[in-house]
Amino acid sequence: MSVANADISPTMLESSAVRDIPALDIDKCSPADRAQWVTNPPEPPGIWRDLLNSLRDTMFPNPTKLFSPKRNTGIALLGSLLQAFFPILSWGRRYSLSMFKHDIFAGLTLASLCIPQSIGYANLAKLDPQYGLYTSIVPPLVYAVLGTSREIAIGPVAIVSLLLPSLIGKIQDPAADPLAYRNLIFTTTFFAGIFQAAFGFLRLGFLVDFLSHAAIVGFMGGAAIVIGLQQLKGLLGLTHFTNKTDIISVMEAVLGSFRHENTRWNPLNFIIGCSFLSFILITRLLGKKNKKLFWLAVIAPLLSVILSTLLVFLTRADQHGVKIVKRVPAGLNPISACHLQFHSPQISQIATAALIVAVIALTEAIAVGRSFASMKGYTIDGNREMVALGCMNLAGSLTSCYTATGSFSRTAVNFTAGCQTAVSNIVMAVTVMISLEVLTKLLYFTPNAILASIILSALPGLIDFHQAYNVWKIDKLDFFACLGAFLGVLFLSVEFGLLLSIVISFAKIILISIKPGTEILGKLPGTDTFGDIHQYPMALNTPGVLILRVKSSLLCFANANFIKDRILRMISSEEDTSGKRAIQFLVIDLSNLMNIDTSGIGSLEELQNGLGGSGVELAIANPKWEVIHKLRVANFVGKLKGTVFLSVGEAVDACVAAKLGAMV
Repeated sequence: MSVANADISPTMLESSAVRDIPALDIDKCSPADRAQWVTNPPEPPGIWRDLLNSLRDTMFPNPTKLFSPKRNTGIALLGSLLQAFFPILSWGRRYSLSMFKHDIFAGLTLASLCIPQSIGYANLAKLDPQYGLYTSIVPPLVYAVLGTSREIAIGPVAIVSLLLPSLIGKIQDPAADPLAYRNLIFTTTFFAGIFQAAFGFLRLGFLVDFLSHAAIVGFMGGAAIVIGLQQLKGLLGLTHFTNKTDIISVMEAVLGSFRHENTRWNPLNFIIGCSFLSFILITRLLGKKNKKLFWLAVIAPLLSVILSTLLVFLTRADQHGVKIVKRVPAGLNPISACHLQFHSPQISQIATAALIVAVIALTEAIAVGRSFASMKGYTIDGNREMVALGCMNLAGSLTSCYTATGSFSRTAVNFTAGCQTAVSNIVMAVTVMISLEVLTKLLYFTPNAILASIILSALPGLIDFHQAYNVWKIDKLDFFACLGAFLGVLFLSVEFGLLLSIVISFAKIILISIKPGTEILGKLPGTDTFGDIHQYPMALNTPGVLILRVKSSLLCFANANFIKDRILRMISSEEDTSGKRAIQFLVIDLSNLMNIDTSGIGSLEELQNGLGGSGVELAIANPKWEVIHKLRVANFVGKLKGTVFLSVGEAVDACVAAKLGAMV
């Protein structure tokens, strides 16, 4: 370890404890001197310092540059602060006409896909069609100002559109009172925005990671099948349909439509829906085979809406049982602040639903944003993205929108169309505004079956068999989380499947935490490195010295006794097999350990006492900053009587020297 090459932060340089350390002569430092570096470090940062630094990093990602002497004027500082809050002011200074040409083409292409999808997703959310279009206006505009991703396309998505009626439908039946249901959706969106923004400001992005990749794969796959089954209502032209999402209830409703006269399906709806679904899938296949024809797959949904609407209008098919959208109100987003239900008796249920929706929406948006950002060689700040997504949903809840997030399918279209910046979202939103003002009357005869076919065409991308197979190959416990989410969504409910996957993931974490493994280390020949003897069979043992490393980053109440008992059993088994005391020294490598609590310290004290009774001496090597600080405060370092070392090698050398000294 070289002091000259140590990574010292500006905060550390300002510390008096570091500033007062005299210059060191590296060549003259003895092992005892190096042990002092370990046992007498500066005071680690307290919890308030960590919180302030966390908030500073969220609000000002580059404070050194922001508050540099070159920007000490009030105007320059104000400009830097505004750029920190509004990224559009930073990249907007470099915006050019050539970039706008690409963005306007991408935005128009995006709008051609967004308009029919938004209407379909509003139908999936059990809202009137205009609310899907409203959600494609305000949230994208807000995100364009606050977001950091260049490619992500904002708007309603299938998963969130399914989640909302599944959660809120238990509080208020959308069929019984659609206005009350709509108001609860707006309220849920408001709280979802609050949660998302709070996650970003408080740097709580790790909460999103509780949904593991495996759980998301299973959840998305199950949700895609559920969404597809829900579309049978529109595809078959059914008037009455179940509000439940599980496959058994949906199939009972579908089979019942063939048996009961009052809920009988209409074959014209099925013919229209399947015909245009085939058309959309064929154009998508052509677009994949020939990249120059990608635009054909993009405009296919809008073209299907136009052609099917014209067909129904000319043939008056609505008079023969074809279900149509009917009136879509013209005009831009009305203000909905007065519709928020803050005094509802079910406010706790609404907040719980909002938290679930917020996490799912964040997970999808950040995953999509990071995926496409990596393709263009830049990174996005997850916490700033959360703030942007939260603010856009807050604004959306006040302007008749439901929860929006980043859409994978539309982002892929945006990327393929050559977007350069978030201006493509602005172009898309403006196009939807114009459509709401002048084109809504043309949607009157649009058949519901075509909306169902558009949603069905977007579902295959949500079912990823390849990823599920990879999860199975890599980690069987992860696969159980994936399978639990899939089966839970499919056979029970969306929220239960989500909960089941989280429970399985937590069970895996708890299992690993409370029963961490231990590694026996040996010295690799020709090196100063110590490695696991099972991973490196050529590793050499040191006679009389047992070197262990705990495979956990935390020694706490949950695992401390388990680790202590396991180590004592290992020592006892060595004695039993040899018939005499084969181990005189136990060296524990603490390099993996990031933190320790009072239970962990207590277990180390019990371990030392147990080893002392067997005549085995305990030594520790390479403890981290927080760990050695707590051990010193608890006076455990004093009880070790100098057997604290900078590295495993120095600890082993000291043990060997002590052993030789005892023999002499």
